[in-house]
Amino acid sequence: SKIRCRSRELTSGLATSLHPGVDALDKVFEYAATRFPHRDCLGTREVVSEEDEHQANGKVFKKVVLGEYRWLSYEEVLTAASRLGSGLAALGQRPKHNVAIFCETRAEWVVAAQACFMYNFPLVTLYSTLGGPAIAHGLNETQVTHIFTSRELLETRLKAILYEVPRLQHIIVVDDTPTSWPGYPRGISVHNMASVQKLGARPENASRERKRPLPSDIAVIMYTSGSTGIPKGVVISHGNIIAGITGMAERIPNLSEEDTYIGYLPLAHVLELSAELVCVSHGCRIGYSSPQTLADQSTKIKKGSKGDTSALRPTLMAAVPEIMDRIYKNVMTKVEEMNCVQRTLFTLAYNYKLEQLAKGNSTPLCDRLVFGKVRSLLGGRTRVLLSGGAPLSAATQRFMNVCFCCPVAQGYGLTETCGAGTISEMWDYSTGRVGGPLVCCEIKLKDWLEGGYRKTDKPHPRGEILIGGPNVTMGYYKNEARNQEDFFADESGQRWFCTGDVGEFHADGCLKIIDRKKDLVKLQAGEYVSLGKVESMLKNCPLVDNICAYANSDETYVIGFVVPNQKQLLALAGQYGIRGPCEELCGSKAMEELVLKVITETALAVQLERFETPRKICLSPDPWTPETGLVTDAFKLKRKELKTRYQDDIERMYGGK
Repeated sequence: SKIRCRSRELTSGLATSLHPGVDALDKVFEYAATRFPHRDCLGTREVVSEEDEHQANGKVFKKVVLGEYRWLSYEEVLTAASRLGSGLAALGQRPKHNVAIFCETRAEWVVAAQACFMYNFPLVTLYSTLGGPAIAHGLNETQVTHIFTSRELLETRLKAILYEVPRLQHIIVVDDTPTSWPGYPRGISVHNMASVQKLGARPENASRERKRPLPSDIAVIMYTSGSTGIPKGVVISHGNIIAGITGMAERIPNLSEEDTYIGYLPLAHVLELSAELVCVSHGCRIGYSSPQTLADQSTKIKKGSKGDTSALRPTLMAAVPEIMDRIYKNVMTKVEEMNCVQRTLFTLAYNYKLEQLAKGNSTPLCDRLVFGKVRSLLGGRTRVLLSGGAPLSAATQRFMNVCFCCPVAQGYGLTETCGAGTISEMWDYSTGRVGGPLVCCEIKLKDWLEGGYRKTDKPHPRGEILIGGPNVTMGYYKNEARNQEDFFADESGQRWFCTGDVGEFHADGCLKIIDRKKDLVKLQAGEYVSLGKVESMLKNCPLVDNICAYANSDETYVIGFVVPNQKQLLALAGQYGIRGPCEELCGSKAMEELVLKVITETALAVQLERFETPRKICLSPDPWTPETGLVTDAFKLKRKELKTRYQDDIERMYGGK
């Protein structure tokens, strides 16, 4: 007896495809190119100039000035992909044999992926921030002979491990320059993408018949940078992806060829790949960007020149909470710097709009006079913001809804379910919930007694979240033991995935994520502490940019590693007359105690139990980014790596030294 929930929109079975007969990814693109041949499809800004900017502290920042977006039409992208696939075949790539892509998010990534979908070459995707051993593991496990990459990644990451990947024969570089590549090991040929396309366009190659993929064939083997251990390859069929994007598209109102999407998250991540395929299937245009060039204020954009959102003015955008939290903190800092009159006006407008949203009313005057400036940070035309990858704090979600004058749809899904699970309804302004099941899947809750969660709990049924439907993937690559643990098929043959996340269902069928099975630690006195819950509660504290809670089972209390918000930390130090740069403050015992006091006050306010509240903390002056190896590409904490990094601090905090 499990609690089951399906989408209200369903009249018959779960949805499996967007358009009749479009049952594999090659057909998705062909359908779009037939309907929208001359519309813009993929856009890239050209680099006008690059320069070094010297900072006062001696550091050098690279700054760029970028021009307008240059577009490829749907027809041009289809031709480019078709030629590339044909060229790969001419280089000896065979159907149902894996091809890898190790590349930043850019138009060429999608062209390469479409080429593989058309010719039934399963595509192995690897995050561009993975370290050498993880890349070598993925390439060897999937026995890849051909790989797509960029000039930069080839030189900085791939070149160093070529001897560890003996099967590799052909490297296809997506950049135009240089065209010759001396100094590579024997047996490895390096080609430019353009030359492979030229090869594919030759009559003898172009006329060769291609075997179309079946819905049950593998489309993608996506390596997830698991928060523990070596990355796992998730095997995703054409049918899985199509079911997933069908579910997502149904939740985005009035999706049409008039929409513009900005792509800057990693395409090796299921959220971005699915979002872009949703756009392609509806004839939207996709303009490419990067986190460093996203807005006018972004780190790589030269002062006074346009960031990507200003140049593109997108209507749709996906964002991970990390990026929205950054926008929220930036705007709030600016509000604090306003004069008294402006600040009061902003606060009044903010609170008034919150009230009006709760009543279902719009506030056109406030939007124009007060929030227009904030809205223009993302180009001024955003109509839907899609959030996924991690929970979004209530404060940030409310802020985005109010200041960007567009709904934030929070979604919940995993690589193992093709990114699909739930997305909140656009008009649902409640916070902390991830919405009801999409039309492609159903969700049930299963008792988890050790954590104290049951379907019979009042007022809401609670338990481990299981997702079932045509979007549930084929399992982990060459990992039968994990497949037995995490996936199963029911009596009707439908596949299910056990997520390891704990949720509760509300009366209106919406899901709220409340815990994670793997983050549970039992303290010495027998209390269970969910580290994830402690972290998400304490992130509400303005002093905390990031936090990792840690507990040892043979200790009686929780401790924490904290990345403080620099501005707030300096202000707190100033109140107590403590001076010094951020690095120095983070090493100060007095500051540790002051920050802990503020965190303890937050813990009381959000009703954390005493045993859940960190008793000691250490401060880290450096933010945790995927480059540091302490968080995944989706900014989820890598607990094992964090524990190693802070081992000395752990001993100090537990040893009472």
